[in-house]
Amino acid sequence: MATQAVDTDGHIFEKDEIVFEYLEPPYRGRKELLALPFFPGLDGFHRMARRVSGGKRYVVGADDPRSWLEVLDREGIDRTVIFPTMGLAIGFMQDPEWAVVVCRAYNSMMAERYIKFNRRLGAVALLPLQDIKEAAKELRRAVNELHMVGGVLAPVGFPKPLGDSYFDPLYEEAQKLGCPLGIHGAPARGLGFDFFTSLIEARALSHPFAQMIHLTSLILEGALERFPRLKIASLEAGCEWIPFLMDRLDMEYKNRARQAPHLKKKPSEYMKGGQLYYHTELWEKMLPQAIERIGEDLFLYASDYPHEPDLAEAIQDFEARTDLAKSAKRKILSDNGKRFYNMES
Repeated sequence: MATQAVDTDGHIFEKDEIVFEYLEPPYRGRKELLALPFFPGLDGFHRMARRVSGGKRYVVGADDPRSWLEVLDREGIDRTVIFPTMGLAIGFMQDPEWAVVVCRAYNSMMAERYIKFNRRLGAVALLPLQDIKEAAKELRRAVNELHMVGGVLAPVGFPKPLGDSYFDPLYEEAQKLGCPLGIHGAPARGLGFDFFTSLIEARALSHPFAQMIHLTSLILEGALERFPRLKIASLEAGCEWIPFLMDRLDMEYKNRARQAPHLKKKPSEYMKGGQLYYHTELWEKMLPQAIERIGEDLFLYASDYPHEPDLAEAIQDFEARTDLAKSAKRKILSDNGKRFYNMES
């Protein structure tokens, strides 16, 4: 019998005119706000333009809860956790007050339209990193009042890496609430290859590079030691870079341990110690090697729908793989995601 998959990272294309309805005073009802986009652009690339120029049609829908529920039923997925799309550019937002306002509106919108519609549609809170105390406060509201499963860290564009003590109030709140945080990239700007003029080049590197940057910071700056019950996921970057980063960090720690005085063990031990979870693409050829390094319990399945179609086919191909144990397939498709998001069985 096929495993009922748990999707740990789906998406919507959020629309300003819908988020607008959930703005709080003094912004509520001020239609002049719709004259400009609520969120900054991701990085100057139009994600659909190059797909359209290739002559292929892609899914754009699932922007309403009924459509998302139909996707789950059609593709054989038990439940999903929904992330924003344009909201992933929150790190570029310059105005802290507006960041708080728009994050609160987005979260209220997701709770009212999606979570209340059907609890198979979960969601994470968008957090205003520009004001870290407000981010912690909003995470608390989102989990306790809106029934969200955790928060998203969208740090690309923000001037501090995630291991910086600036983020400690947010991590302390997440640890207190017992809820996870997911690191999610998207923008390619500010990662060292702004000279690319082709989206294919930027996309090939942006997600894994963003994850490696911020995990390096989280580990070497001691955030996982400061908050030993904190759970964080590396999302939408695959897993084939994990053994490389483990070895690279261990090599540097061996030679320069005095520059990471808060660590009590090798960096690779933190990477496989249970606080960090990792998305895997179901097709990745080096997944068995990554599992060999950190075990079966820390990998997550994510659909990335509607950015990627054909979910059922990808799951069927994954279940047919002969290089993975049945236990690994079950954990990746279902068990690990439930545990990460504290879902009931």
